[in-house]
Amino acid sequence: MAAEPEFALNQIVAPRMGCRAFIDLAASLGCVGVELRNDLADKRLTGAAFLDGLAPAAVGDHARAGGVRLLGFSEAYGFNLWSADMAAAVQRLIDQARAAGAESVSLIPRNDAPRYAPGERDEALRRSLGEILPMLDRAGLVGLIEPLGFATSSLRRKADAVAAIEAVGGSAHYRLVHDTFHHHLAGEAEIFPEHTGIVHVSGVVDPDLVTEEMRDEHRILVDARDRLGNLDQMRALLEAGYAGAFSYEPFSPEVHALDAVAPALADSMAFMRGHLARPAPGAS
Repeated sequence: MAAEPEFALNQIVAPRMGCRAFIDLAASLGCVGVELRNDLADKRLTGAAFLDGLAPAAVGDHARAGGVRLLGFSEAYGFNLWSADMAAAVQRLIDQARAAGAESVSLIPRNDAPRYAPGERDEALRRSLGEILPMLDRAGLVGLIEPLGFATSSLRRKADAVAAIEAVGGSAHYRLVHDTFHHHLAGEAEIFPEHTGIVHVSGVVDPDLVTEEMRDEHRILVDARDRLGNLDQMRALLEAGYAGAFSYEPFSPEVHALDAVAPALADSMAFMRGHLARPAPGAS
């Protein structure tokens, strides 16, 4: 039997909900923490500023009062294309996370189908990780690297991220995001529980989609129709010793339009807990 999972919520679950109300939602569901996003307005999912314009320290105080961890602040997109502007964006996110008492910042690779000369992609990744490492060290934070499984991604495989982390001596400050959607898209069988800092969960249920057609807008809450193998991935991680959170990250407008997202989340959590409490199919 797999260990019981601990759940968390990524702010994409309810992008139009106020920041403090979202933290309260997580607390009401017994979640261990939340991930807060700075890109919701850019995605035109809200008109509110990051953290609703509140001081990061005030948001941190609200979370701690409710017993909710700020698991991470997201995101620095395109971190593996290093520049002065990227350095400033990463430092700003780190400063906000530190002020709030958050545990990590998310580093998202380019997803614009870049063309690289031989060796250039890995060199760019190592350079960025090397530049960010002392910034994380000074702040005492973790950088969460999220490989994206899309064919257009500049970093699809977790194995490549791990190799780069080890190349820059960054094991103390870098962890992976294991995203069940992107793991499925990348077709990467290997998991890295000892390098994993958080797991993102979402389901795709449309029976007519082939894997190459799956996009963020297809990602809903996990239920019995799921095609991504969430339960198998979660079981494998738990049985290999992963003890972190499983954070809901559904991008689908179908989820965002729910009038009552709490019951839907509770049902999905109960579904996954129930199945993971049983022996794996074929286990003796």
